[in-house]
Amino acid sequence: MTTATITRSLSFAGAPLSDWAFGIRVWVAIVVALAASFWLQLEAPASAALTVAILAAPTRGQALEKAGYRLMGTFIGVTAALAITAVFSQARDLLLAAFCAWIGLCVFAAGSLDGNRAYAAVLSGYTVALIAIQQIDSPQHVFESGVARGAAIAVGIAAVAVVNDLLAAPDSFPQLASQLAALHRRVRDYAKAVLRDRAIDAATAAGLLRDIAALRPEMTSLATESPSGSVRSAAARSTAVALVAEVYAARTLIALPATADPAEQLPTSAAVGRNDTDAGAGRPLSAPSSWASREFLRRDVEVRDGLATLNAGTRPRRAWRTPLYRSQRIAAAAGIRAALCLALASAFYVMAGWPAAEVSLSIVGLIIGLGTITPDPNGFTAVAFIGAPIAVILAGTLEFLILDGVNEFALLALALAPFVIGAGVLMTRPNRLLSALGRVNLFFILLLVGLSNPPSYDPQAFLFTSLFLCVAVALLLAAQILIPMPSIERLQGWIMASARRDFERELSGRDRHLAPEEAMFRDAARIGQIPVGGTSSRDSGVLAEALSYFDRAAAIRLCGASLARLAETSLSHLAAEAQTALAAQDTQRLRDLNLTLRDMAGAENGLVEEISGELALAAIAIDAATHAAAPVMESVS
Repeated sequence: MTTATITRSLSFAGAPLSDWAFGIRVWVAIVVALAASFWLQLEAPASAALTVAILAAPTRGQALEKAGYRLMGTFIGVTAALAITAVFSQARDLLLAAFCAWIGLCVFAAGSLDGNRAYAAVLSGYTVALIAIQQIDSPQHVFESGVARGAAIAVGIAAVAVVNDLLAAPDSFPQLASQLAALHRRVRDYAKAVLRDRAIDAATAAGLLRDIAALRPEMTSLATESPSGSVRSAAARSTAVALVAEVYAARTLIALPATADPAEQLPTSAAVGRNDTDAGAGRPLSAPSSWASREFLRRDVEVRDGLATLNAGTRPRRAWRTPLYRSQRIAAAAGIRAALCLALASAFYVMAGWPAAEVSLSIVGLIIGLGTITPDPNGFTAVAFIGAPIAVILAGTLEFLILDGVNEFALLALALAPFVIGAGVLMTRPNRLLSALGRVNLFFILLLVGLSNPPSYDPQAFLFTSLFLCVAVALLLAAQILIPMPSIERLQGWIMASARRDFERELSGRDRHLAPEEAMFRDAARIGQIPVGGTSSRDSGVLAEALSYFDRAAAIRLCGASLARLAETSLSHLAAEAQTALAAQDTQRLRDLNLTLRDMAGAENGLVEEISGELALAAIAIDAATHAAAPVMESVS
């Protein structure tokens, strides 16, 4: 039993020891970052502590990857702050307008990316707020402020890296391997349910594909975890792609009962149940049934091989990519909405004429950015609205009741411990509200407490900062209510429009730059992006239509790849006819070609027999997907 397993199994005060260890690592890293910042006499030591809070992640790989993207995002943000200030320093209104446009652009970029790449995009946006907007009355100090912030961030990143190594932060690949193994079991259970019930609702398959595609950022972060991280990342990606292909192979079994003897499915069901890779055991199967059985079991073997290489840290036999899908229209809508919300807040502060309102405006930009990389930006703002007054009370207690004028660094470090460790434990809670409150409070407490050398215990400054924090969150929440997000129906329509366009491109042969399995993963990521509001008939119809495109496109791609091999033989004319039939979704012609090739079986060392079965199954899969989606597509339209 590993140390990580032991710490997860033991608990203290209702939380596993691994969660307490994470909180302690965050606290130690913040103390180290502050000590280094004070020793180096940096101008912004609080930024080093905030960097640690933002980079706080339970595993080593996630923290290191995020640190690299934080450096990149900070560099871009500082450069943008200098450019915007240089151009609009003499016109405050134009500077604010440029800032709103920049935030909108960064939110759009974040919506087109995922994981820590999206974080780097929003960081580039709110860095301008923390540098240029806070120096709006003294633009000549923007460069010095940017340099000070960059130095503090570098110290914070170094502190995170050193503390994670010294305190043995766990690697993320064991948890990721466990998640992939759990998904593998779910896919096999799904296949058994298909064989038993012959009818599975669209939400089950869509949920599987969504959960597999959602692991993409974690798979990417493995590359920075250890010397073998890049190899393990490739193994995890190949496993995820094979899982998606196995889901498709399981779904092909749904189409078989209409054309095949149900008794023919028994060998496949038994093989799935006993983890048998011999697809030929038992009663002889028809061509499509045989291919479907062998294809599922082949994909199952690929998944198990991928899990084995991930755990062993060896390179997979086939390194598949995991293409990202993001709707550009949804990303653009999010960017425009973010820019408008910030513009409303800016207009309010300009009309109010409050002194030092630029601090509050920079907090608005910060919350917009951090909320963008969460599944629910409005929900994040609501959590911040709840957490802000809590953080004010906790920060005031820490600064004026516990510390109360203390100048010794050791006492500051000890006083921070319960607040930081407690927030760190909350961040690891499975409850999303508690986890979000923990992260928000950790950030807000460090923002409100005067982390400077020497410390400044100024009640008036604390009250003003607390007031501007609460006003900023409330103002952003009001702006988001006034400028609502696009409806679920509209978001679904945008995603389905892209699915139709991509499917038409696939039929025309213009979308062949990916391997069939890689393209399947991209389609699975698209299905994972479809928002659902519940169990309405419309949601079921949209998911059924999306799965119809997924099934048909996968059948066409896989069959097309096999036909490319046939095109290199003396039967190239039949391969060309089959490609034309696939492009036209002419299932009757595919069946005719299946019969023609079956009569020639054996002439090309088994290749013709294999492709014959694939053509028959492709025809069945295309017909089944088309017929299954037709009623719900009509009801949705």
